[in-house]
Formats: sequence, C-alpha cells, structure tokens
Amino acid sequence: MATRSIVILVIIAAIALAVPPFLPRSVVDLLVFSCIYSIAGLGVGLLLGQCGIANLGQSVFYALGAYATAYMTVTLGVGAAWGFLTGVILSGLIALVIGWPVLRLTGHFLALATLALGIVANALFYEWDWLTHGSLGFGGIPKLNIFGLVIDTPLRFYYLAGAVLALCLLASANLIGSRTGLMLRAMRDAPEAAKSLGVNAQWLRTRIFILSAIFGSIAGSLFAHYGSFVNVQSFGIEKAIAFLIIPVLGGATSLPGVVIGALFTTLVPEMLTRFGDLHQVLFGLTLMATVVLMPSGLMGGLASLSRYMTARGRA
Repeated sequence: MATRSIVILVIIAAIALAVPPFLPRSVVDLLVFSCIYSIAGLGVGLLLGQCGIANLGQSVFYALGAYATAYMTVTLGVGAAWGFLTGVILSGLIALVIGWPVLRLTGHFLALATLALGIVANALFYEWDWLTHGSLGFGGIPKLNIFGLVIDTPLRFYYLAGAVLALCLLASANLIGSRTGLMLRAMRDAPEAAKSLGVNAQWLRTRIFILSAIFGSIAGSLFAHYGSFVNVQSFGIEKAIAFLIIPVLGGATSLPGVVIGALFTTLVPEMLTRFGDLHQVLFGLTLMATVVLMPSGLMGGLASLSRYMTARGRA
C-alpha cells in the first residue's frame, strides 16, 4: 500500500511539473491561486483535522502577511524576504496572544470567537488607513526576485508557489507523523484520556494555531507579490469561509485533500461562469451535493470508490 501511494504521488508530481507550460495563461493563473489558497487552507485543515477546531479567522493572518509585504517593500523599500519574515513574526505573535485565551473555548463558541476575530480585524484594516491605505489599497508591490530571476509570469510564480506548498505539506506530514501528531489525535478523539496522560492540550492547540497563522501569512505574502496590489476587500469574512471550505471539501484529515479542495474551489467556479448569472447558484448546489454525497470529503469519496472497485475486481 505504501509503495502504491508513493507511485501515485510521483505521478501527480510529474503531472504538476510537466503539464502547466502547455496550458493557457488563464488556467496557470488559476493554478497559482490554487497553490496560494492551499497553503492558507492547510493551516485551517491542521486545526480542523488534527484538533477538531473550526477556524474562521485565517483571513486575518492572510491579510497580515500581505500587508507586511506591501509595507516593507513599498513604504520602506526593503527586500521581499523582510516582508515575509515580518508577516510570519507578527502572525505568530498575534496567534500566541489571541490563541492562548481563545482556545480555552470549545465547539461552536470557539468557532464564533475566531469569526469575531476576523470581523474585528477587517474593521481595523479599514480604519487604519494610515497603515493599510484602507479601500484604496497598496499598489506597486514588486515582483519577487530570487537570485536574479524575476518571478514575473504566472508560470514562474506557479512553480515558486508550488515549491512553497510542497515544503508546507512536508512540514505538516512530519508533524502529523511525529509524537506531537499522536498527541493531537489523542486530544481530539479522547481528550480526558489524553489529559490523564499528561498532554497539555492548551499549549498544544496554541502551537498548532501559531503554525496555522504562519501558513496563512506566507500565503498572504505570496498573494501580494503575485497581484502587486492588495486592499481590504481581499480579506473579508468571505475569504475566511473559503479557507475553511477548502479542507472540509477535500477531507480535513487528508493533506492531499487540502490541495484537491483548493483546486475545486478555484477551478469549478471558473468553469461555471459560462452559465452567466447562475454560476454562483450552481456552485452552491455543487458544494451541497459534494458535502451530502461525500461527508468525509473528496479524498474520502475517492478512497471509498477505490475500495469498491478493488472489491469488485476480487469478486
């Protein structure tokens, strides 16, 4: 089984590397956003799948990464690396300060608290126009330059965002497979038993919340450099909901599922635009059908189909 999984991953990686140069620019552009949203959704997926926490505040850290990059590169005129680093540090510190008290809550109270965090932050982004430029936004964010190579085309940025996504997936896989991952699953499935074994649930959840915030910040910084413009409309509660939908659709406990969920939420709406004003209704119906027919997500549905086909083949 392990060998088969490795073969499948190698095939997927080969396709992801080889096919994009032959795709239209508009499709590559969508793939770039799929990679960026996968990174942000990955943080939400870790909280949801490993801790059982529904986080509706990821747009806050996504915005922090974008604004940190914009401010550092445009206002201060320093290198892009400082923008990424500033966003990561700010997001990590804010996640620590906010997460420590908020993560004492459970269930829908915790979800509402993270939703409130997003609403408050969005209001502050509007009000602090001296820092964020409000609805006017930041323009002129430079393209990334890596060792003299300017990342100024969708294809180049796709490979960059894909590499960052691969690193985030690798880090997440190592976390899940480690002793910390085991404690996370114990805390999620049997909290009282985990507590009796000395698991510090509060600190453990806070650490994952910080990691989730860092992923959100990295995604926001990539978004800022790719679009060269950010404004507050890009970081509303709709974005936070979208980041939550990604792991729910793909399968909250599956890392590849997050990527599939991001591809679904990016490509399917674009495919439905041919139906005009009905495309949003059709996308909503598609989401409903997916959740109803595959409650464990797209990866769970594919796994069930694979088991069914294997059983039929043996019969």
